[in-house]
Amino acid sequence: MILVAFGTRPEGIKLAPVIRALREREGQRITVANVGQHAQMLEQHMAPFEIVPDHRLEVIRPGQPLDELTARALTELSAVLRAEHPDLVVVQGDTTTVFAAGLAAFYERIPVAHVEAGLRTGIPELPFPEEMNRRLLGALTTLHFPPTEAARQNLLREGVPDRNILVTGNTVIDAVRWMSARAETPPDLKPVLDDPRRRIVVTAHRRESWGIPMDAIGEALAQLSEDPAVLIVFPIHPNPVVRESILPRVDGRDNVVMCEPLAYPGFVRLMASATLLLTDSGGIQEEAAALGKPVLVMRDVTERAEGVETGTSVMVGRDVDAIVMTARRLLADPDEYRRRAQAPNPYGDGRAAERIADRIGAFLEQTS
Repeated sequence: MILVAFGTRPEGIKLAPVIRALREREGQRITVANVGQHAQMLEQHMAPFEIVPDHRLEVIRPGQPLDELTARALTELSAVLRAEHPDLVVVQGDTTTVFAAGLAAFYERIPVAHVEAGLRTGIPELPFPEEMNRRLLGALTTLHFPPTEAARQNLLREGVPDRNILVTGNTVIDAVRWMSARAETPPDLKPVLDDPRRRIVVTAHRRESWGIPMDAIGEALAQLSEDPAVLIVFPIHPNPVVRESILPRVDGRDNVVMCEPLAYPGFVRLMASATLLLTDSGGIQEEAAALGKPVLVMRDVTERAEGVETGTSVMVGRDVDAIVMTARRLLADPDEYRRRAQAPNPYGDGRAAERIADRIGAFLEQTS
């Protein structure tokens, strides 16, 4: 039996194709655990993939520091592992949930498969705490599934045996393609999609963006909204730290739409309709490349250097002038925009989940 654990929206979306691919393997039983780091938001995104968790944990408490979150996730996941006795634990990415799941599996002597392994910035504090989460998880993992050759090279430099590594592409490409072929436009999103103005779609939520950096993002959006030909759409994270920085700066502007987080089908439709994406997220850098959308990365460093190298991603940090000037340049320069929109997608061909399921199946046959 395989236990798949996730706790946040990006983890769930990127693991959905893997769960579906594993379930297609005859004789393979899959158990799904939602650790609850983004509990309600996560299940909203998983429903379109027809995935219902077998275990729902509630690890989040208001104002909870990272040590308490990690301890609670470790304790509750350990109880699930002792009850289920899986042969393998599958996790994705670099969140606190992922690290806690890997550590719980290690304590129970259960091998770990890490989807999206090997991403590194080389700076322990950036992003915080994700960079250290994925480094620590790398030491606990048996099967490493890096999305790109660069991620594979990171693992090799850290001493991971090549036989334990398989470059798969990123599973978010599988998710975007699967959902794009099935997603219908939600009725409440239709007025936005029917609006003739050029759309800038924004997401921002990362812990290292809180405070002054998030204030700068809010100010940049306020300046961009001075162009009446632009419509800014921001599905805003429920965290009050994010809302307190953004909402006061754009309140009352008729070309700024602040909405609650969208279910994944609607969000894919929104991204596909955008002229430009602005984000501090990691996964949206990959989704943008799959959809042919230039993306401004509002972070100081990225572990997804492939998009910067091909040209689909532009690093702008959390500097107001850099965000505003770069966005305006791309909106005003058709040649520059076309060059970035048509940049090759370095993140895969949409068959990552299939490769992962095949390798996991072979591993379990060898160890049974």
